[in-house]
Amino acid sequence: MYARSTTIQAQPSAIDAGIAHVRDQLMPAMEDIPGCIGLSLLTDRRSGRCIATSAWESEAAMRDSADRVRSIRDRAAEAFGGGAQVEQWEIAVLHRDHRSQEGACARVAWTKMDPARVDSAIETYKSQALAGMERLEGFCSASLLIDRASGRGVSSVTFDTADAMERNRDQATAMRDRIAGQAGMEVTDVGEFELPFAHLRVPELV
Repeated sequence: MYARSTTIQAQPSAIDAGIAHVRDQLMPAMEDIPGCIGLSLLTDRRSGRCIATSAWESEAAMRDSADRVRSIRDRAAEAFGGGAQVEQWEIAVLHRDHRSQEGACARVAWTKMDPARVDSAIETYKSQALAGMERLEGFCSASLLIDRASGRGVSSVTFDTADAMERNRDQATAMRDRIAGQAGMEVTDVGEFELPFAHLRVPELV
């Protein structure tokens, strides 16, 4: 399974319009593209950073969709009032305790590592990180996206409410630092986001 993420530095005043555009225009258009298996959207109203991620059943499906997706993506960026940065990933891990509901939020950590250690890092994430994440208050799901060539990775953990995410922040930080050290990963950025919707048909990958 693969994913394409589009990060938009939105105008905060345009975020509600952008969410509506993604829900009403972008998502139906994406669902018509062969191989697309869903879409999620993260928004940070304070910073304006918004991330739309589409999931694909194969790397070939993601690659073949590029031209068709470009104009759809450009219209979404216009709705948010910002430019778009596009990245492509392999979905290395996905685990759900339950599906997200209205009010869900996510904590996202960006990492980098030696590309030669990617497989080892994935195993550490599966065998150690997931068990700790499941114990965090409000845990809903977790995923790990990786770029094998560069050694970059993105871990996203979804929680039922913003309050739960706030209460587990210190515990999550300590666990993330410990696991990153064990896996040989450097955490380069962490963000907390609202999750307006997540319509993903990606199967369990653990």
